[in-house]
Amino acid sequence: MSAATTAAPPAARGRAPGARAGAVRLVGLAALALYAAVSLYPFLWMVSGAFKDRFEILAGGHLIPVRPTLDTLLQTWSELRFLDYFLNSLRVTGFTVLGVLAVYSLASYAFAVLDFPGRRALFWFFVGLLFVPGITVLLPVVILENRLGILGTHLGLVLPFVNGTAPLTVLMLTNAFRSVPRELHDAARVDGAGEARIFWRVYLPLSRPTMITVAVLVAVPTWNEYVLTRVSLTEESRYTLPLALESLATGNVPQYNEIMAGSLIIVVPVIVLFLALQRYFVSGLAGAVKD
Repeated sequence: MSAATTAAPPAARGRAPGARAGAVRLVGLAALALYAAVSLYPFLWMVSGAFKDRFEILAGGHLIPVRPTLDTLLQTWSELRFLDYFLNSLRVTGFTVLGVLAVYSLASYAFAVLDFPGRRALFWFFVGLLFVPGITVLLPVVILENRLGILGTHLGLVLPFVNGTAPLTVLMLTNAFRSVPRELHDAARVDGAGEARIFWRVYLPLSRPTMITVAVLVAVPTWNEYVLTRVSLTEESRYTLPLALESLATGNVPQYNEIMAGSLIIVVPVIVLFLALQRYFVSGLAGAVKD
């Protein structure tokens, strides 16, 4: 009896940490589930509203449409002139991503591999720009573009977008290039390869997940950018999708089902892009935070 009594407390003490860990994990999962539900609910309402007519959406009602219809999407597609604005957004986003990858992959290679005076100070200067709010340079950018004669053009959007992504892109790609074994660089040098060939043949292929991750992180906010686009573009023929969506919301009598349909049309390419590249995303982020 006494032996059983003395043996019980160690077993109980052994179970207690495991029970506490399970409880903490359960609370964490519940909190994440609640956060996911709160975040997902507005998106579900947007999808629901895109399949409702104007009478049903004004009546409120249930999340699931009572009389689902494709007429709202088709009418919004026509009013939004989706193809024209889609091509404008695709042009701006595509050239921005290409510019970012071309310019900052070379800069990051220099920071990670080459040795030159002031390298460390210049690198941390780029990283420090992460803490500068983009809105603070909006007016100087507009004034500069006006003087250069590119205000109101797609080039006037691409250049600030490329410049604005410098801090995060340089940080991620520099860490990704640093994670490449130095022995590969030295072996390529022994074989007679120059820096350009080493960069192209060794570092870029090994850092592909991080490059793709950077491309996604640049493409999504560029696709959705509104502030600079609203300030810069004045000709409707050059509008991107966010400005086209605004035109639906600023009518005399806004049709909320059409606004939700337009929002759904705009967000679908972003979702498709992420789903297509998600297998590279996690590994790319993991490679980018290594030092």
